Amino acid sequence: MDNSQNISYQAGQTKGQAQEKGNQMMEKAGNAAQSTKETMQEAGHQMKAKAQGAADAVKNATGMNK
Repeated sequence: MDNSQNISYQAGQTKGQAQEKGNQMMEKAGNAAQSTKETMQEAGHQMKAKAQGAADAVKNATGMNK
């Protein structure tokens, strides 16, 4: 293998490694976004449940729940 072939081979190797690293980073970013989405959805469900509980407590206290 002459020098130009070696350089070309190394450039191809480097390109492949960079692409793989980019793919890994994109996958990590996607996983982080999905995790954040799930966390926010859970927080929203908890807030909704607490608000419903508070509304029920007010109805019970005022006699509107009968």
